[in-house]
Amino acid sequence: MASGHCLCGQLKFAVEGDPRWVAYCHCASCRRHTASPVSCFVNFDLGHVHFSGKRSIYVSSPGVKRSFCATCGTPLAYETAKRTGEIDLYLNAFDHPETFTPQKHVFHAEGIPWFDVRDDLPRE
Repeated sequence: MASGHCLCGQLKFAVEGDPRWVAYCHCASCRRHTASPVSCFVNFDLGHVHFSGKRSIYVSSPGVKRSFCATCGTPLAYETAKRTGEIDLYLNAFDHPETFTPQKHVFHAEGIPWFDVRDDLPRE
């Protein structure tokens, strides 16, 4: 079981089992949500993730919910109606992010041109 938390520790999560996938996301929405040139998500079945604490949810676009800590604002999760029953957790919210190895890049074409991750992973 892996676990993680927000910056202030008020919102915690624990996950059961192995992730479905791990991916870098280069889309403009995720970059804006994290104020970073790229985000990295670890995807799980929604039923395998358990939160404790006050989780705020922002509907950032139709069918998309982004979760964050109600106290410190740390972004923790992404959910989309296109993939019901799944949740994407931000890699760096985990207590041991080094446990998860990215497998691919998504929305690579939307990425910032000067940002380059030098790897041989598939770019979708």
